[in-house]
Amino acid sequence: MDYYTLLGVDKSASTAEIKKAYRKLALKYHPDQNNGDKAAEAKFKEVNEAYAVLSDTQKRQQYDTYGSAEFHQRFSQEDIFRGFDLNSILRQFGFGSSFGNSSGFRASAGAHDFSSIFGSGAGGMGARGCPGGGCGPQPVKGQDLTYDLSVSLEEVLHGAEKTISLRHNGTPQNISVKIPKGIESCKRLRISGKGAPSPSNGPPGDLYLKINVQPHPEFIRQEDDLIIEKRIPFSMACLGTELEITTLEGKRIKVKVPPGVQQESKLRIKGHGLPSGPIGSRGDIYVKIAVRIPQDLSEEQQSVIDKLAEAGL
Repeated sequence: MDYYTLLGVDKSASTAEIKKAYRKLALKYHPDQNNGDKAAEAKFKEVNEAYAVLSDTQKRQQYDTYGSAEFHQRFSQEDIFRGFDLNSILRQFGFGSSFGNSSGFRASAGAHDFSSIFGSGAGGMGARGCPGGGCGPQPVKGQDLTYDLSVSLEEVLHGAEKTISLRHNGTPQNISVKIPKGIESCKRLRISGKGAPSPSNGPPGDLYLKINVQPHPEFIRQEDDLIIEKRIPFSMACLGTELEITTLEGKRIKVKVPPGVQQESKLRIKGHGLPSGPIGSRGDIYVKIAVRIPQDLSEEQQSVIDKLAEAGL
């Protein structure tokens, strides 16, 4: 589902154009205009979901960055509708006031709370009213499930496709999962409809994958950058040297260590860190210098150090 296509606007549309397109569609598919029409109700939910994202600068930026499929893996319905008060927005557009009884809308803006359409994710949405009070119980959605998924730093770099195995009511089920580049620990990926089945013939729940990026034997991650520590002798710290670093993808890069380098200095290798997302640029590698101080000296080394000390080093 592409939100721009759904609202009938270009990707470059302004906030005002998006708002105008949403108002037209919300009026067309509003439940009070389509009493009992399930197709219109589903469309009403879709246009509100699109507007909840595209009317929010931060959410829209995320949607434009990741694209529809990846966005819906990263963000749940609760995330999408967080801070989106439908009743308040509809009042701004005149629903329930200027439309009033002459247009078939209830005079009270709170007559619809839309929870049967949206669930509990959207701010300001409670239980939806039913004409004449004749609505029966709605099917209960299955329980959402959470699965801890470990990924390596190399999989963060390249992205990956992994298969996980779950059991539903004793039946094993294999699910293929795409891991986007640049994923971070504690991020959650949503797989729609792969949670527990409904107890009352409703839709199944969703599966949430909680990402755990495993420690790497050489690199430490700092956001999109990678830190690697290299120990060098005191003499090389004084005179300078050259180190060879192997990147995550196996490329060997030579790094010049300048004379007089200080303890914990960082030498930058640009563009060989981790991606900032599926289409983002890469961070850097920083080589952290540690000067190795010997604990035991031979007589010859002790003599040399004594002479260095006499020379002021």
